Amino acid sequence: MDLFEYQGKQLLAAQGIPVPAGEAAETPEEARAAAERIGGSVAIKAQVQVGGRGKAGGIKVAATPAEAEEHARAILGMDIKGHTVHRVWVEEASDIRKEYYASVTFDRGAKKPLVMLSAMGGVDIEEVAASNPDALARLHIDPLTGFQAHHARWLAYHAAIDPEAIKGVVDILQRLYAGFITLDAMLLEINPLIVNGAGEVVALDAKVTIDGNALYRHPDLAALAESVTSDAQERMAQERGVTYVKLDGDVGILGNGAGLVMSTLDVVALAGGRPANFLDAGGGSKADDVVTALEVLLSDDKVKSLLVNIFGGITRCDEVAEGLLTALDRLGATLPIVVRLDGTNEEEGRAIIRDRAPANVVVEDTMLSAARRAVELAKEAA
Repeated sequence: MDLFEYQGKQLLAAQGIPVPAGEAAETPEEARAAAERIGGSVAIKAQVQVGGRGKAGGIKVAATPAEAEEHARAILGMDIKGHTVHRVWVEEASDIRKEYYASVTFDRGAKKPLVMLSAMGGVDIEEVAASNPDALARLHIDPLTGFQAHHARWLAYHAAIDPEAIKGVVDILQRLYAGFITLDAMLLEINPLIVNGAGEVVALDAKVTIDGNALYRHPDLAALAESVTSDAQERMAQERGVTYVKLDGDVGILGNGAGLVMSTLDVVALAGGRPANFLDAGGGSKADDVVTALEVLLSDDKVKSLLVNIFGGITRCDEVAEGLLTALDRLGATLPIVVRLDGTNEEEGRAIIRDRAPANVVVEDTMLSAARRAVELAKEAA
């Protein structure tokens, strides 16, 4: 479960990590009132679960409450990489002297928590890792012994943290790891972790991902599930128990099994297209599952074509075909749909679609040919 920045900051603050004072606002008037309470210059920050907010105009500094209201009015409702801004975070403006990067994540390959620190913060950490890998200090932590002060000092030394900031960075790293364990998190990231004009080390941003399988231990965090799902399609999928992640492309994807769907995303990209989503209808998809999945997909007006990629193991291709026809009859969808069926009862499934499906539905024999056709149709529809 990915949290918004303001929610992540509240969790960091509960761990004793310094964060700027701030308030969430859902209207321009609320933003103005928050700015009045905070006082001085404030930053108005779009709350969306995607990077690049600043470049998209989703972060603005206001010198007065009236300016804060004006900026909030411009940012609320903004579309940032397919995510609509429904809420802003109004926080006191910071005097930034240094920008660092700090995170704790779970390394599945090593089966251990991984703590990372860099003196090059404020940019995508992937860029730092690619262009200057030595600038990113990494340390795997034995979960039995935990994260100790000497681990934090080792990271600060190898990341070339400024001497005057080492004490604050070490303290925050220890608190960050403690929060990672306490919250059953998969990621706690601060980028940037700043040194302000007063020499204080402060978390200026927060990216927090909680392990959804552990939410039964955290009813307070489970209550955030509804608020973090602001996208209409993702909320619909959540309500109906569909595994769905919205992306910023225009080729809708429906598959059965996470591995197959991931492969389909790659093949669509290989064919020159941009996937609009990740949607896994489940390894044993029945007709009703297909109907539910299509209802979610077809509710997204950015989808210009749809690729249905089914491998029939437990799933029967003829049953999927029946579910597809039922959904189309119920929803009256007219956008181009490309279907690839392979496995159990594949010939029966293909025959059902060829004989009974409307003209906007076509069948392809391979995943690559299906992806190419879907990409082509999406471009024509655009």
